[in-house]
Amino acid sequence: MVASVAKGASLNHISRESSDIRRLTNYYNEVFGFEEIESLDFVEFKVIWFNLAFVQIHLIERNPSSRLLEGPWSATSPVTNPNHLPRGHHICFSVSNFEYVVRTLKEKEIKIFERSLPDGKVKQVFFFDLDGNELEIGSLAPDQK
Repeated sequence: MVASVAKGASLNHISRESSDIRRLTNYYNEVFGFEEIESLDFVEFKVIWFNLAFVQIHLIERNPSSRLLEGPWSATSPVTNPNHLPRGHHICFSVSNFEYVVRTLKEKEIKIFERSLPDGKVKQVFFFDLDGNELEIGSLAPDQK
């Protein structure tokens, strides 16, 4: 058996990217009745969050300079500039041992992109799985530990 790097990881949120998040929000409200909840201020782009029983869905404003079409995106080549990471279409896992996970990903020579939210409460690391699907690992906010 292989030892876990991110022991106790749990699903945090699923995100979807859109050029019109209000339109998509209205759709999710009409079709599913999802509860819109307070979202953090990401400053450079808009995000609308929904709370489901055990997970959140984040609708994220698409980067207007993106040449990508609507719909799922996966990396077909390495992303060398973190500013070119797509904002949506990733799965985020929260971990209580964030620093250890980041150190281990680096030791495994996995290309990662780190950032913290403007208030510094949550740290994030982004990377891609072997098929080019974007993944995020986030530290637990102080009130979630």
